[in-house]
Amino acid sequence: MKRRTLLAGAAALPATAWLGARAASAAPAISDGVVKIGVLDDMSGVFADQQGMGDYVAAQMAAEDFGGKVLGAPIQVIQGDLENKVDVGLSVARRWIDEDKVDAIFGLGNSAVALAVQGLCRQRARIDVVIAAGTTDLTGKDCSPYGVHWTYDNYSAAKGPADYLVKQGKKKWFFITSDFAFGHSLEENATGILKALGAQVLGHSLAPLGQSDFSGNLVAAAASGADVVGIAAGGADFINICKQMGEFGMLRHGIVPAALNCSLTNIHSLGLPLAQGIVFSQPYYWNHDAPSRAFAARFAKRFKNRPPTAFQASTWGAVTHYLKAIAAAGTDAAGPVMEKMRALPINDFMTKNGKLRIDGTVVRDMFLLRAKTPTESHGEWDLLEVVETIPGADAFRPLDQGGCPLVKS
Repeated sequence: MKRRTLLAGAAALPATAWLGARAASAAPAISDGVVKIGVLDDMSGVFADQQGMGDYVAAQMAAEDFGGKVLGAPIQVIQGDLENKVDVGLSVARRWIDEDKVDAIFGLGNSAVALAVQGLCRQRARIDVVIAAGTTDLTGKDCSPYGVHWTYDNYSAAKGPADYLVKQGKKKWFFITSDFAFGHSLEENATGILKALGAQVLGHSLAPLGQSDFSGNLVAAAASGADVVGIAAGGADFINICKQMGEFGMLRHGIVPAALNCSLTNIHSLGLPLAQGIVFSQPYYWNHDAPSRAFAARFAKRFKNRPPTAFQASTWGAVTHYLKAIAAAGTDAAGPVMEKMRALPINDFMTKNGKLRIDGTVVRDMFLLRAKTPTESHGEWDLLEVVETIPGADAFRPLDQGGCPLVKS
């Protein structure tokens, strides 16, 4: 009797009211009616030139190229400065998640900040996509079911230059290392690779992030008898170490810099007379092929009239893949979206058949890049050539060696 009464009452409702009641009882596909993406990067410090606002512009381009909406909901992209400080980055991320309802955080171009924010996102069930931080702890002991290490890591960054220089007979290494999570991880990964190749590590010298005078570090390197200075530093620190190696006459005496973390803008800042011959690994170079040049031309119109770095270009790919996963999952809930991000192959202008592993590593081919000589260059940003392509399976740390708890033995 009660069931007949309820059905009769429902039938008496206008059709729109009945449909509205059904819609209200179902969970919305998109939480809060908007997909909100935060780009949290170094916008003003030593890494700003190679990531920073360029990452934000690339994320905006990705949202626009996707049509500005996903599952009918608008896509909003916001940005913040992590200032290379854990407390600052964590504070911004916490506010974005708890108050601004940000669905996913991209960028995180500082390893210490990235580790802290990934921990927060694990607690809050939010996706974090690390673009420019290098520490392999992100996919090792601190891996997260919601964490993605998108562009590269310190293993893949060190592998190409280490292999190349050891083959050239450069087997005695000394490290100048940024004294925070990124630098320590980069030195650790490079050391493991070098020892497997039969090279020697003679010592290291630590340097605070943002240090301008590296004379003491370079004196220690020269006194060690090394023929390679492994630069476990990035951004402006990398540039200053290379410049001061030239000023100290180390290059003339056959001591070469190993660029374990280098970017297009770093080579531009150094200039080819000093940078020529430097080799480093990254997954994108703007002048490599027609699709890479096409994106670079679009990006240059939006940002400083220059081509993107690998970090900036890959931000477009990361945001695009995230939006594709939302569309495939039918929701922006972190769990289902992460399942689709792992299931879908990654294919765009810089990545062919990339794959997101369970530990959060995106495995893709890497380029070994060499800085051209001044006579080889035909323009301000014609700075690099691809020496070889390193298959993703060789470029990245084996899945069973990282110690990620999500990886089953």
